[in-house]
Amino acid sequence: MKRNILTVGRQFGSGGRTIAKTVAERLGIPYYDKEIVEKVALETGFSEEYIEQIGEHARGKSVWSYAFSNPGVPGVMGGMSASDFLWVIQRKVILDLAEKGPCVIVGRCADQILKDREDVLRVFIHASDEFRAERIVRLYGESESKPEKRLADKDAKRRAHYKHYTGEEWGNSLNYHLCLDSGVIGIEKCAEYIVSVMKDE
Repeated sequence: MKRNILTVGRQFGSGGRTIAKTVAERLGIPYYDKEIVEKVALETGFSEEYIEQIGEHARGKSVWSYAFSNPGVPGVMGGMSASDFLWVIQRKVILDLAEKGPCVIVGRCADQILKDREDVLRVFIHASDEFRAERIVRLYGESESKPEKRLADKDAKRRAHYKHYTGEEWGNSLNYHLCLDSGVIGIEKCAEYIVSVMKDE
């Protein structure tokens, strides 16, 4: 079965988004990242900023943060919490996009949402803290928090979100077909390798 759909999970600062976009451009297929947020916003009426905030990250750094999220209101959003409601809509959007044909999808648990499809290549991009810290400062500038703390906080929230909604461990190599270290291999080479794998399937 040819792998026509690529899902890219990534550590913050590893260049996963850049790699995913490069692969999409080289294969001439649609790329979905912020576009998913826009589609979810259209379906739910929530602001894109709010969806960005909770659509891929837990409120806290532990899966327990969901235990203290606002409960649903009977008769509103099916009685679900805002986080659960957004998860349901986001999952539907991702499934619909995959049905439309070849594409690249970044984050948002897409690897698990589409895990039963044989035409999906699941990739995880990671790198050392040193590589990622230097990169986020270069791309996004300094902030009040040290870059190492920014990395740890963002990754912890992604890990908690992933665990809560999939029951799996974020970044566990067994959940992916390829795990690539962008700091060692290089962002450009990672993109080249993924393209070659998808073309050779």
